[in-house]
Amino acid sequence: MKKLLMILALGAFVACNDSATSTEETSDSLTNRVDSSADAKIDSLESKTDSLTNKIDSSRDAKIDTLQKKD
Repeated sequence: MKKLLMILALGAFVACNDSATSTEETSDSLTNRVDSSADAKIDSLESKTDSLTNKIDSSRDAKIDTLQKKD
């Protein structure tokens, strides 16, 4: 009976230690997910900014070309 109680106590101790590790892994996973989401939003905004900049530059270049052809 004492051996059974020792095995159960040891099992409970090991189970408690493993649960702490999985909580840390879960919080790390959530942190990585939030960071990844923030990075995706930043990349999206940078892409939109680059696209608008390219449109403005293209429009400006087209106007300059038109003016140069008139001369």
